[in-house]
Order: sequence, then C-alpha cells, then structure tokens
Amino acid sequence: MPSPESCAAPDSSADSFAATALIGESFVGDGVNAAHTNVVIGRKGGPVETAWATALATPSAGHVPFLTVVRPSVPVKPATLFVTKAAARGDLHERATWGSAQAGLAQGVLDAVAEGLLPAGEADELLIIAAVWVNPGVDDLDASFRNQRAAAYGAVRAAVTGSPSVADVLDAAEEGPANPFYTPSAEVLAR
Repeated sequence: MPSPESCAAPDSSADSFAATALIGESFVGDGVNAAHTNVVIGRKGGPVETAWATALATPSAGHVPFLTVVRPSVPVKPATLFVTKAAARGDLHERATWGSAQAGLAQGVLDAVAEGLLPAGEADELLIIAAVWVNPGVDDLDASFRNQRAAAYGAVRAAVTGSPSVADVLDAAEEGPANPFYTPSAEVLAR
C-alpha cells in the first residue's frame, strides 16, 4: 500500500473533510477473483447518510446491503455499507461475498484509517457506501480477500485524493475505452 505521505489527503478538519460526497473506484486482480469496488464517502447529516440509510432499509431480491464488520458485532469505522453488485448464489460465492470480500472491504477501510487517508478522529462522523463486485465464479477466498482489500483501499484513496484527474481521464481516453470484459478494436473505435 502507498505511504500516507504519497497521497495528497485533504485538510481533515470537521468542516472540510468529506463536506461533500467523495467518490472513488478501484479494480484489482484478474479473472474470477478480481475485485471491483466503488465508494461514496460523506458525513452524517448529509446526503450520503440519506443514501446510506435508504439503501440499508430497501434491499431488493438478491441485493441485500449490510453493515461491514471487522468481526461479528464489531462494525468497521467509518460505518461502511456493503452493497453487492452480483446476487450471491452458490456456497462459494456466498462465502466470498459475506466472508472474504466483506473482510477485505473492512481491512481496506481500516488500512485507510490507519494510514491517515480517513481521519480516525472523525470516523464516527463519516459513512461509506461500497458497491462491491464479487464474480459468481470466484474460486479462491484468499485471492478474493487480497484483491478486495486492495480495491477498497484504492477506491478510498481515489475518493480522498480526487483521482484520477480530468487530465488523466482524457489521456486514457486517447487510447480508447477498455475494461476486463470488453475492449473495442481499433476498427470499432474508428467508426
């Protein structure tokens, strides 16, 4: 993980840190054990709290948001809502979603707190919504944990530092869009 000195964390005073919603994304790994995590970070009393409570109170079939815990009865701080992107199905996918991916999300958030990306003194005032992809074909719980830990940390870091910059996005766009599921050919891009 990068050192806190290498990340440009904003002023962590109560009036400035996450005064508005912070948004981040990270994709780590490859194949069926890869992790893709999106986060929204905000303060209690603001729009993120409304979204957080609404998501928790309105589950849909196969997508039941839940409070991320470090251990049973020990929720991570800042309070982090785990929102599944894929309905859990089958024993291993369920164990990965509620087990290894949840543990990875918890540890990634705690890594960000320990390294100062998220101010520990404000952890009780902050909320995180994490939309987490766990591939239904997952086949290695340890790889799932490692990738989710890194993706959670990376998403929080991206949210806190405001990365990527618009210039970074425009530079990437010059090469064309690509993701692990589809990359258009040069011919398709030229149309």
